[in-house]
Amino acid sequence: MPEQGPRMNGFSLGELCWLFCCPPCPSRIAAKLAFLPPEPTYTVRETEGPAGQAEEQPSGEPAAPLPPPCSLHLTERADWQYSQRELDAVEVFRWRTERGSCLGCMFVRCAPGCRYTLLFSHGNAVDLGQMCSFYIGLGSRINCNVFSYDYSGYGVSSGKPSEKNLYADIEAAWHALRTRYAVSPENIILYGQSIGTVPTVDLASRYECAAVILHSPLMSGLRVAFPDTRKTYCFDAFPSIDKISKVSSPVLIIHGTEDEVIDFSHGLAMYERCPRAVEPLWVEGAGHNDIELYAQYLERLKQFISHELPNS
Repeated sequence: MPEQGPRMNGFSLGELCWLFCCPPCPSRIAAKLAFLPPEPTYTVRETEGPAGQAEEQPSGEPAAPLPPPCSLHLTERADWQYSQRELDAVEVFRWRTERGSCLGCMFVRCAPGCRYTLLFSHGNAVDLGQMCSFYIGLGSRINCNVFSYDYSGYGVSSGKPSEKNLYADIEAAWHALRTRYAVSPENIILYGQSIGTVPTVDLASRYECAAVILHSPLMSGLRVAFPDTRKTYCFDAFPSIDKISKVSSPVLIIHGTEDEVIDFSHGLAMYERCPRAVEPLWVEGAGHNDIELYAQYLERLKQFISHELPNS
């Protein structure tokens, strides 16, 4: 996957010191250092037909109609690797967040009758168009459906990338998966990759789910820029290291030992701080963008989902 991770290069030491020591606000740090939305590789168009209907609310009041499904159109840059049959199994729609963004969302039916659905928060510099082939391959191999979304300002999602929007985006995705597809929390596995581990940890610290998978996680933005940082400052962005201790679900952490973007020490620290961490996967020699090419990646995911989680 053409994922590049949080961008810390291109700034002089003086510029970084200004950003962190005299910051206007954490969201501007995040925007400058982390977000690299690519040129969209897909479009969506609303299809003819009525919108769906959500389940009745606990109060007894009828729920609002669900947004109608859309048709997915991929560009050549999406690098689609399957046939029209697989594309027909990919459902896309739009879903609004509490902060006003309208997100592009994608549900990939990879394994009919499976228990678990991954809520996948992808890495940087990619969108759903580039990721959908990977989702089909991954879900079919580990026997899971995959639900994903584009962050504000990525793909067809409106709004601008920011740390606050990142948290609102995954909150909206969580509710979309639960409302539109009636997937219960005990059947949802939160999967975050690189920058996607930030909203994943935040959500997992507030909601219990079946499990959490953190793929190349970062402790915080400041710790990526300055590896010797030992505490979280009020202006630090993405402080996942302070939230991981609140995650009550089982957590699998995956990290390459030669990661050139987010040092391996981040994954190790997150593992040591996590109260319900399972045996991690440290991929010897792997960098930031090639873990999926190692055989132990799929082997560990299969072991975790098929044997370490309930499947009845």
